[in-house]
Amino acid sequence: MLSRRDFLSVAAATAAVTGLGPHLARAAARQQITEDQLLRFEPKGQVTILHLTDCHAQLAPIYFREPSVNLGVGEVLGHPPHVTGEDFLQRFSIPPRSHQAYALSSVDFVALAREYGKVGGMDRMARLIDAIRTERGADRTLLLDGGDTIQGSYTSLQTKGGDMVDVLNQLGVEATTGHWEFAHGAERVVELYGNNETSGTCKAAFLAGNIFDTEWDESVFHATKMFEKGGVKIAVIGQAFPFVPIANPRYLVPDWSFGIREKVVRKHVAEARDAGAELVILLSHNGFDVDRKLAGRVPDIDVILTAHTHDALPAPIKVGNTLLVASGSSTKFLSRLDVKVDNGRLVDFSYALIPVLTDAITPDPEMAKLVRDIREPHEPMLSEVLGRTESLLYRRGNFNGTFDDLICQALLEERDAEICFSPGFRWGPTLLPGQDITWDDVYSLTGLTYPATYRLNFTGQLIKNILEDVADNLFNKDPYYQQGGDMVRVGGMSFVMNVDDTIGRRIDDMRLLRTGEPIDLQREYVVSGWASVNENTEGPAIWDVVGRYIKHKKVIRVPENNNIKVVRG
Repeated sequence: MLSRRDFLSVAAATAAVTGLGPHLARAAARQQITEDQLLRFEPKGQVTILHLTDCHAQLAPIYFREPSVNLGVGEVLGHPPHVTGEDFLQRFSIPPRSHQAYALSSVDFVALAREYGKVGGMDRMARLIDAIRTERGADRTLLLDGGDTIQGSYTSLQTKGGDMVDVLNQLGVEATTGHWEFAHGAERVVELYGNNETSGTCKAAFLAGNIFDTEWDESVFHATKMFEKGGVKIAVIGQAFPFVPIANPRYLVPDWSFGIREKVVRKHVAEARDAGAELVILLSHNGFDVDRKLAGRVPDIDVILTAHTHDALPAPIKVGNTLLVASGSSTKFLSRLDVKVDNGRLVDFSYALIPVLTDAITPDPEMAKLVRDIREPHEPMLSEVLGRTESLLYRRGNFNGTFDDLICQALLEERDAEICFSPGFRWGPTLLPGQDITWDDVYSLTGLTYPATYRLNFTGQLIKNILEDVADNLFNKDPYYQQGGDMVRVGGMSFVMNVDDTIGRRIDDMRLLRTGEPIDLQREYVVSGWASVNENTEGPAIWDVVGRYIKHKKVIRVPENNNIKVVRG
């Protein structure tokens, strides 16, 4: 694991190749960041690896605020990515108010968002990829996608992910893996991506060596694909999200088993080396801390392109001889990793996490046309204004986000509930104070394939059990037991959480906000929620509930959420 000095030295090297420095920071403050500056890079070695991940079907530019709270537990306490805000900027020597400070932290977010503008957009991403391919050569460039690609928008829902497969094909992605892909169901995944026996409509190899069928215990998808780039033999091993049947509905993938499967990963790495691989890449959707532990236990992986937890780091983290690369989410970043391989081993590298600043990048015309063709039939509905927000609406954060608070308000009022639960999802754009709220925004924060909002009676004991279970999935000191989301959002009640305690002991002092009275473990409460993993859940779709609430309120104000008290130790 890198020391602080190591972090700073790598960050300084990153600054050199990406143009980060006082002059560029001042230029950025005057809105003079250019496409050429974002792409500035001194090539190194034989191969350029490009990585994007967790785009969550975001086709158009958005605002996206990074978390202000991202707690680590156990051995990773205080280590990136569990460092935020001013501490993050200082750790990586990022100048305040620079474009990197805007992209990578929540510090002064609203002011910097108004200054730098939106991020992402697939047409801008395509432009950056094409520019790097042109400069480096397609035969020396490998483009990989880390999954969570075909979920998170209205058009992806309508096309069952087909729109995003068209995007991947247009980008020229060469391999990908999955997580939310499986929320479209096993049959649709095979239609889009193929499996061990068939091809899908996606031209990229879908790699998922940790998925087996439950009847014969045989692999469902290819695990590894060999590439030759710049004269280097490269093995890309795919690792899908290990906890799909737990975090998502089991009935959507009833005949497949998942898991981290460390021994299987070790086997695939050994087989790749035996086949002559000089560079071994794990294209992973495990989540950062899981991959950090895996890197320390499975030798001979050169690079882990990590995903799922949406972390964005301006320098790779080195564990042993393995580089961990975290490329953010929502088409906000493109990672460029140049590697030098000698005698079959990675000996040197250069890295840049390129922020996709929309206003600084010329749209790629072909991708712009594809995006327009996808969205245009739905634009009248998507652009309909439901209301306006006076609050910053965001999702990221371990315990709450203001858009999640808005969803909870809607669940409580529209479903006439005492308490509500909303999942700790990390996907979805940010809205600035003063922005209109449209159907496009609502679907981008609620668009999944099991949207029913339930209204049920839960005992106080069941409520506590749910909170304890989710907290352990998030804060278990062993990363292999972490599922990588954020804490379930709760409306209508308050509680105290000790994140460093053990399961059954983290949640205390639960109170019903309506009365201020302690939650009675024996009493039943009316609870609403959505995204239940149980089949045949009944209730109106979450987007209708939230849309109706916004239309009724017209102006959205989300007060500061002080209902969760976090203690440590």
